[in-house]
Amino acid sequence: MKKEVKFSLVFRDMWQSAGKYVPRVDQLMKVAPAIIEMGCFARVETNGGGFEQVNLLFGENPNNAVRQWTKPFHEAGIQTHMLDRALNGLRMSPVPADVRKLFYKVKKTQGTDITRTFCGLNDIRNIAPSIEYAKAAGMISQCALSITHSPIHTVEYYVNMAKQLIDLGADEICIKDMAGIGRPVSLGKIVAGIKAIKDIPIQYHSHAGPGFNMASILEVCEAGCDYVDVGMEPLSWGTGHADVISVQAMLKDAGFQVPEINMEAYMKVRSLVQEFMDDFLGLYISPKNRLMNSLLIGPGLPGGMMGSLMADLETNLESINKYKAKRNMKFMTQDELLIKLFNEVAYVWPRVGYPPLVTPFSQYVKNLALMNVMQMEKGKERWGMIADDIWDMLLGKAGQLPGELAPEIKEKAEKEGRKFFTGNPQDNYPDALDKFRVLMKDKGWDMGQDDEELFEYAMHPAQYEAYKSGKAKQDFLEDVEKRRMEKKAGTAPTEPQTLTVDVNGTAYRVTVAYGDVKPETSQAAAAPVGEGKDILSPLEGKFFLTKTAQETPLKVGDKVNEGDVICYVEAMKTYNAIRAEFGGTITAICANPGDAVSEDDVLMKIG
Repeated sequence: MKKEVKFSLVFRDMWQSAGKYVPRVDQLMKVAPAIIEMGCFARVETNGGGFEQVNLLFGENPNNAVRQWTKPFHEAGIQTHMLDRALNGLRMSPVPADVRKLFYKVKKTQGTDITRTFCGLNDIRNIAPSIEYAKAAGMISQCALSITHSPIHTVEYYVNMAKQLIDLGADEICIKDMAGIGRPVSLGKIVAGIKAIKDIPIQYHSHAGPGFNMASILEVCEAGCDYVDVGMEPLSWGTGHADVISVQAMLKDAGFQVPEINMEAYMKVRSLVQEFMDDFLGLYISPKNRLMNSLLIGPGLPGGMMGSLMADLETNLESINKYKAKRNMKFMTQDELLIKLFNEVAYVWPRVGYPPLVTPFSQYVKNLALMNVMQMEKGKERWGMIADDIWDMLLGKAGQLPGELAPEIKEKAEKEGRKFFTGNPQDNYPDALDKFRVLMKDKGWDMGQDDEELFEYAMHPAQYEAYKSGKAKQDFLEDVEKRRMEKKAGTAPTEPQTLTVDVNGTAYRVTVAYGDVKPETSQAAAAPVGEGKDILSPLEGKFFLTKTAQETPLKVGDKVNEGDVICYVEAMKTYNAIRAEFGGTITAICANPGDAVSEDDVLMKIG
């Protein structure tokens, strides 16, 4: 009989690899006993990454959710683990050191045992502080190798990275095959190489999409892997993870010691997951995410990102087709857009230095590729719109890129006066907790048990403010109701439709909106309108005057110069800076922070 292999249910990632949201806390508490009853899990992924933000988005306190969610697993002797993005903490952008340090203290007291830390660039400098902070908080420090497939990312590269992390004090190593494109034999060699350095616990995480991962699971287990991340129906396979039933059967046949599965409990969990999908979560899951797709081998996009990508793609397609409708051009289909996007990712990725395609850099590469596609489809140049967070990656402010930037990117940076950075990335982001303490005191907000509310505000300023004001919950409930109505209507059009109308022998393309337009949704009408030139939104997303609590929002009457950042449109998890196209005085702000805006909506007027 071969060694024992244990299973970890990645419940949080199951949901976010399929769609946009995770269950509410009442739903989490309903399913936890059935997961425990299955009797086959040594670990459960309970929170981390997008978990915090999506709780805030639909108006729940994530601190309460984590405390309640981890408790039953602790009582059952099951370890809980979470995802940690190193320099980025729980968000898409870098986090000050004191906020990172508080992060581990908060999560340990809330009941999280293991922190799985990864850097999207595999920069050891970004992971090293997390090892120190996690161990100081009494957590197990599991450090991840972000797996991708490129000329740079070899077996030797990853074994050497693991050795450095072990030397720094990592308790465990995770082989984070986030796109499922790690080649099985190479992954086995990586695990064997690490075990030759030290017999340290190794956990393998992969997504099913490209089709490699069952073979990969077998190879890493043969090489000595200790834990395997699994999913279960109806959220396994496709952009998700291999199902525990299949993995267990395969490993049992191969002679490994594996736990038995209480199938009655499995069916309970399966039924509850479907119940949650029928409630509202399924409204945010594309049916295509259930499919395996070998095309994913090329762009190497991770399963977790593909879930949200398919949900976002409809919006991007609508934007492109609005442009085409105005010019009597042939409409693009979603499949055509997807292929163009995959091809553009393959073009962009080597030119931006081969960053491993994992959060946030997978989103950055995908967003950059998608922006390029949208710009080029509209007759504009490639690289025309690069968000500030993406520039930080390109310039080295988020860490060292594995490869070289293409000359065209360097030339663009030089033309725009942008400076490259070669120092420690954390030095760019000074301590900030004292500023947030002052802000919370001024607002009359409680710091929370173990400073957990202070942490939440400092980690997610814009989302936390929307949560506290009630706007997040209101927007979420309105969106759910809208989606339910669309689903109920079936094929009836609920979004604006472009039609061709013949008037006296002349064809006109017109856009027709269905249903009532509520006055309060017309942002321009609700805001003071002054005289001046319009500043239009270049894309669809959410409007914000500031990106962080440290910025001072502009107001009517402020003077701006050409090129100044005047606001942001948050789209696809990235804040896109909107710059003044000319100097003058702001005469109107035509949207409120957090409002949804469409492409070509007026954001401001400058006179």
